[in-house]
Amino acid sequence: MAVKTAVPSEQKVLSLSIVLSGLVALLGIVFGILSGSQSIVFDGIFSIVDVAMCVLVLFVSRLVTRNATPHFQYGFWHFEPLVAVLNGAIMLTVCVYGFINSCKSLLSGGNTVELGMASIYAVVVLAACAGMYLYERKVNVVLKSEFISIDMKSCIMSGAITLALFLSFALAEFLGWIGHAEFKPYADPAILMVITIGLSPIPIGILRRAVKEVFLIAPRDASRRIDEVMTGIRERHGIADYRAYAAKSGRIHVIDISILVPEDWDRTVPQLDAIRSEIAAGLDQYATLDRWLTIAFTTRQQWL
Repeated sequence: MAVKTAVPSEQKVLSLSIVLSGLVALLGIVFGILSGSQSIVFDGIFSIVDVAMCVLVLFVSRLVTRNATPHFQYGFWHFEPLVAVLNGAIMLTVCVYGFINSCKSLLSGGNTVELGMASIYAVVVLAACAGMYLYERKVNVVLKSEFISIDMKSCIMSGAITLALFLSFALAEFLGWIGHAEFKPYADPAILMVITIGLSPIPIGILRRAVKEVFLIAPRDASRRIDEVMTGIRERHGIADYRAYAAKSGRIHVIDISILVPEDWDRTVPQLDAIRSEIAAGLDQYATLDRWLTIAFTTRQQWL
């Protein structure tokens, strides 16, 4: 008989990520100073930002599981996209900061990096990032957490930075070996520039999705599915018209559907509840427990 493996909670996964990111940040700063690499120091700073954001995300992930309160009667789901906006904005700011520093270093003649220290750092950090990413990907198949998904992107960014650093340092040594040592000081700032440009689309993507949720822009997939379900309801139950309003905030879908029925429509309350259940079943993933689904019936156009 197959044995089911227990899936850790979202909070436990994020807590592990915080510890790992903290160690990577410490390594980055120490090895960056010892090797003389601005790129490794940048990697360490990026990891510090990652730790700070993970702590905030962990707090919010616990908050959103609480029940509604008299002050937050809709719950705390709206904090998720706000944190995602902050996370994406800070990640993008770090990329811009790194790009500016790389330009300044290139213009000032670059800097020489100790390959041995950089190599040790690269191997350790790459292993840590790859391991954490694979672990989070595995558990998030079940948890489907937006926070863990964002943290996975942070792992990709950190790992990509470290891999690029190692390759750039190896290239610099190769240039020196073939008699072009004058280019070695430029390898560190040049690869930092490439990294920051290449990684910028990740925080931009996070910002784009989160801003849509902050401004309650209707998700196209949910709106399309609602129209499909309501078309069938109209044909089967003879409703006159309907208006649907949908929004996504973090892991919750907010859906309001107002249905216009004829004045002589003779449905009892249990029959109306059955129609509500039929609509909810048709909405699939948009009408799970993490939802706000309201379905109202009226005979007056003004209430649509």
